[in-house]
Amino acid sequence: MTRCTWLLKPCLWVALLALLVCGPAWAQAPAAAPSATAAAATTPPVAVDTPLTVTGPTTDDQAAGDPSGTKTGTANDVMKPDATKPLTITDLVNQAGQNRIAINFTWTLVAGFLVMFMHAGFAIVETDLCRAKIANHTMIINFMVYGFGLFAFWVCGFAIQMGGSAGVAMLGGAQPLSHEAVFHFMGKDWGLFGTKGFFLAGSTYDVGVMVLFLFQMVFMDTALTIVTGAAAERWKYVAFCISSILMGGLTYPLFANWAWGGGWLSKLGTNYGLGAGYADFAGSGVVHAVGGITALALSLIIGPRIGKYNRDGSSNAMPGHDLVIVLTGCFILAFGWFGFNPGSTLGASGALRISTIAVDTMLAGCTGSFGALLYMWMKYGKPDASMAGNGLLAGLVAITAPSGYVNTMGATIIGFIAGVLVCFSVEFFDRVVRVDDPVGAISVHGVNGIWGVISVGLFADGTNGVKGWFYGDPTQLVAQLIGVGTLVGFVFAFSYVANYAIHAVVGQRVSAADELEGLDIPEMGALCYPEFVLKPGSIPAGAAAD
Repeated sequence: MTRCTWLLKPCLWVALLALLVCGPAWAQAPAAAPSATAAAATTPPVAVDTPLTVTGPTTDDQAAGDPSGTKTGTANDVMKPDATKPLTITDLVNQAGQNRIAINFTWTLVAGFLVMFMHAGFAIVETDLCRAKIANHTMIINFMVYGFGLFAFWVCGFAIQMGGSAGVAMLGGAQPLSHEAVFHFMGKDWGLFGTKGFFLAGSTYDVGVMVLFLFQMVFMDTALTIVTGAAAERWKYVAFCISSILMGGLTYPLFANWAWGGGWLSKLGTNYGLGAGYADFAGSGVVHAVGGITALALSLIIGPRIGKYNRDGSSNAMPGHDLVIVLTGCFILAFGWFGFNPGSTLGASGALRISTIAVDTMLAGCTGSFGALLYMWMKYGKPDASMAGNGLLAGLVAITAPSGYVNTMGATIIGFIAGVLVCFSVEFFDRVVRVDDPVGAISVHGVNGIWGVISVGLFADGTNGVKGWFYGDPTQLVAQLIGVGTLVGFVFAFSYVANYAIHAVVGQRVSAADELEGLDIPEMGALCYPEFVLKPGSIPAGAAAD
């Protein structure tokens, strides 16, 4: 016992000394921080309608000027539902949400305006790749395709395409677009067409729906104007009017619904495990291939221009009248494409990939022109200006579907292949199939639209939830090929039957006499270039030999 006491005494003294020295500090030390759960349980939540005391710069402060921008856009500018009541958390949250949607509205509308301006580029490219005696006719067709397409889309096309697409989060939901006609087959729902939004009436009189309508409308009209280039110089104006209304109101919206409006192609992933379903980010297939395939069907019906082919089947070049304007138009189109592809995010807030999409678009257009220029230079010994322009457009068409899913290396490869492909395709249709296409629309938009759709299944890198074969998912390529089969099968067959019916009723083609004279006078009543186009007897006697 004595030994144990002897051992414990030093320990007790040390403990007592520590208590005397450190005791005051322990007594004053703060309690351990409570856990997050405990803090949440003990801290009362702030009510969303709690008044907030938030002040911004005074009127006098702002009256002195704001060169640095620090006094503009402050708490003073937050909108309150009731100006007589103080600001609340609900007001701040609602303002943040509205600001996000306002940013997306603005971006999408501006992008739509850019796409609308592309029609100027299409108009002058097509007009100036054709002969001067047809310029008025070609220009007014491109001008009025906008009006005819817009009207048909407002009446029924938009409802068929997007009437079941509610849930567009980037634009606030677009919830009035709430009904899709569905066919139940093999235990799956196959969306066929929308049924809400006719005349933009009823509940679709909605701010978000209006933004979506404008953006989708200019895409639809792009598809329509592709057809006008392939049928130029011999298309009867009344037939053009009917055909454009039909395409804007029915042909285009049906396929666009299947791909973009919640239809069956977009569900190939969820229903059948094929990648992410048919993926066409900005419309290589929906817009460009639909336009190009429709152009092919119409061109087969109306036949080639007089003088295009010889008795032995060889073709004659029929060059346009102003390459300066043609290439200017290509630049306008390249500029507008920044609305086409980056705009398809339908917003900028929460969609910062718009920067990558814009760069992908630039690179593919650039390498497309490289591919076409090099092909023509190597084969014919000279670079060809019009084909370089078509190469630029082919690259832009091809990158339109994959622009949201590929990296810059993929974009450069896709564009270069498109530039070479358009040259092969123009020669193939001109010399083998003997389809007369004055501007190369079938090759630029139809063939390279299909290539763009296929390239998604190869080059998509998984960044936006779509992964192609080269990155580990071959099923995505299967979904893309099903989309291509639908494009070629449905669009070509429907367009051929519809345009043949128009041909049977009013005729698709002008008379031979009118075509030889040029359609400006017979169809439109006025020459575009009266001082350049000579008529019989307009050359003084004796001057012809000079």
